[in-house]
Amino acid sequence: MEDEREAALFEVSNEPISHGGGGGGGGGGEETVAKKKKVVVVMGATGAGKSRLAIDLVSHFSGVEVVNADSMQVYRGLDVVTNKVPLSDRNGVPHHLLGSIDPSVEFTSRDFRDLSIPIIDDILSRDGLPVVVGGTNYYIQALVSPFLVDDVVEHLAACSLDGPQELGGADEVASFERLKEIDPVAANRIHPNDHRKIKGYLNLYESSGVLPSNLFQGVNAEKWGRADSFRYNCCFVWVDVSLPVLDRYVEQRVDCMIDAGLLDELHDIYSPNTDYTRGLCQAIGVREFEMFFKSYFSIKESNEVPWPDLSEILDMNGGELRTLLIEAIDKLKANTRKLVRRQACGNQVLRGAHEWEQHKQGRGHRKRISRLKKRLDSSRAG
Repeated sequence: MEDEREAALFEVSNEPISHGGGGGGGGGGEETVAKKKKVVVVMGATGAGKSRLAIDLVSHFSGVEVVNADSMQVYRGLDVVTNKVPLSDRNGVPHHLLGSIDPSVEFTSRDFRDLSIPIIDDILSRDGLPVVVGGTNYYIQALVSPFLVDDVVEHLAACSLDGPQELGGADEVASFERLKEIDPVAANRIHPNDHRKIKGYLNLYESSGVLPSNLFQGVNAEKWGRADSFRYNCCFVWVDVSLPVLDRYVEQRVDCMIDAGLLDELHDIYSPNTDYTRGLCQAIGVREFEMFFKSYFSIKESNEVPWPDLSEILDMNGGELRTLLIEAIDKLKANTRKLVRRQACGNQVLRGAHEWEQHKQGRGHRKRISRLKKRLDSSRAG
């Protein structure tokens, strides 16, 4: 499986990656791609081997430094739950924005962009090679594209004659449903838990009458995904692993996380009043264990039965706690597999509507779709 992961690097380009300073960091077509700063971006689904590949690049290129672009790994804490690369496995490669953000704050794609650009500029100033690694593709889009929807939304709302309309008191779920009603295209582009962006989109519509999805059309849509519009001269590496291989790996990884102390991490942060829509508590692997820990702590407080040690529960002969724990682990595996499937289409995120349509018309895309259909027909026939 490691061979499958690492082979993707050498399928991208036969050209050597020369790096170092030179060229401005601004986006747009004013600079030729050759004059822009050079950055490697390693993308792929959860478990595909992105971090391992990025670290292995140090044996091929000097000055490699990793900039983490995973929306949960940026937060401090829950190292096992978020699967951060242990210090002992980093082989001396510096890692930036890994476990450095307060776990209670809302860290947006704009925040990531504003913090990562100075870091990348500093690496380049020292003749290093920045390698951006992560599965949060909207972070990467915000970094490489000079056009960020959040900036436009904020600007238009601020320039409105009436000013932004506060939607305070509105239920968060109801707010997302409202957005789906007025602009399903925009709602489909964001996560239902991204309440800050949902509020911004609704404020934009209420104050100006502009549909947020209009921001994704016209010239902006054509510029998205075009190399001459990127902030950097990027070498994108998509680490591709077949879904059956990833599914098996997810099963193994979750079991290893349990052995590595996942339950102890969750035990230390558990609260019956946890807000699962903010900060680090949004991470897959937190909410899934809510019912288990609710029962676990109720047993502790009742003193009616011996309080079991976390490490012993899976070895118990039956009982409610063991059942709840197995259910939570199964949910974690299932939700991780769902995440893998969402991320498997992540290369579309970095393409604008124009570029994605051009890509779909390409010969290579048609060949891949044809092979996929044949495999599906074969599996159904078997």
